[in-house]
Amino acid sequence: MNDAVALDLAMTIFRCGIGAVMLAHGINHVIGGGKIAGTAGWFGSMGMRPPRLQAWLASVTEIAAGVSLILGLLTPFGAAGVVGVMTVAWIINHRSNGFFIFRPGEGWEYVMTLLLCGVVLGAFGPARWSLDHALGLDETFLGWPGLLIAAVGGGGGAVILLVAAWRPE
Repeated sequence: MNDAVALDLAMTIFRCGIGAVMLAHGINHVIGGGKIAGTAGWFGSMGMRPPRLQAWLASVTEIAAGVSLILGLLTPFGAAGVVGVMTVAWIINHRSNGFFIFRPGEGWEYVMTLLLCGVVLGAFGPARWSLDHALGLDETFLGWPGLLIAAVGGGGGAVILLVAAWRPE
């Protein structure tokens, strides 16, 4: 087995793992526990307005980002979804709780790790075992273009959302 195959395998596992986490979170917000109404109540308690719309936006973004990453389709845009959702989560829910996830209120290590994974996926791309590669899109987004889409697109989208919709008490 050569190095290129090992790298493709590693990136595919990485991409699909992050995609599965995002997909699971999005689906859980819609149909798990308190369903979308519970998610909306939670978002509203953190100052997101209007809470039901914000719950749907976050859930759909997580689901779409998850599917994008698992398929390796338009990967930097899926990565931007990860960066955006995790930036908002970090700011509105986790930043004041310290670093460790096991701290009361959940610290920010987990969302920071997923955010950084999104940035890396944007820059490195999905590897050859992806729909982006099959469609000839992987070279288009490799390096700076993918990095900028993921980091600036995701981070910028998060900032715009927070300015428009976050009204903490």
